Amino acid sequence: MSLAAGAVASSSTNMGLDGNENEGSAEKTGNLETETSHQEGGDDSSHKYKRQMSESSMDATDHDDEDDEEGNKIQLGPQCTLKEQLEKDKDDESLRKWKEQLLGTVDFENIGETLEPDVKILSLSIISPGRPDIVLSVPEDGKPEGIWFTLKEGSHYNLMFSFQVHNNIVSGLKYINTVWKTGVKVDSSKEMLGTFSPQPESYTHMMPEETTPSGMFARGSYSARSKFLDDDNKCYLEINYTFDIRKEWAAT
Repeated sequence: MSLAAGAVASSSTNMGLDGNENEGSAEKTGNLETETSHQEGGDDSSHKYKRQMSESSMDATDHDDEDDEEGNKIQLGPQCTLKEQLEKDKDDESLRKWKEQLLGTVDFENIGETLEPDVKILSLSIISPGRPDIVLSVPEDGKPEGIWFTLKEGSHYNLMFSFQVHNNIVSGLKYINTVWKTGVKVDSSKEMLGTFSPQPESYTHMMPEETTPSGMFARGSYSARSKFLDDDNKCYLEINYTFDIRKEWAAT
């Protein structure tokens, strides 16, 4: 996971770069000729060509990400409610205990009969050594107003989620984050959070440590989009927000 990438994205994913090797050398030659023709046209034409590619990269990558999510969609078996799962083989004592152990602190008296799990993201916390945690509440519409938070350049931090699961087991919950600076995509990351059973208490998940970039070109405002999806690519929350990287932390 990277909230900030700067000039060089440390955890960027190569999206859509693996072409079909059987397409032959003709296509490669055509691409080379096109690039050469722009170079021969002088600095102005080359700069214009690169600028057009940068402006279109954000939309193109968005489509690539969505296509990948659809293409990687796992075909699951027929769904059943959690109550139905618990009632299966209920006469088998060892299997019943195994299911109870697997499900953890489920309220077995009030699990309901809903097929679809419900996941609610409660908060995001930015944890950096030697300073108070930044706890961010998540708006229901996923659109925080203004600059959501500010990070200090060159600082170490972890992102921690707090969330609740209701109704049924959520399988393969994952977090996808994409970051842009001045309209150019600078980072894309995906983190598997896990599979969670419904329970009254909230879950927390700590992301791996990250380091914000530093330097003049790393400072400034960024826009980002975060998604929480499950194995069936059901999106429980999409957050669109902006944040800053500055020389110092924002005053508390």
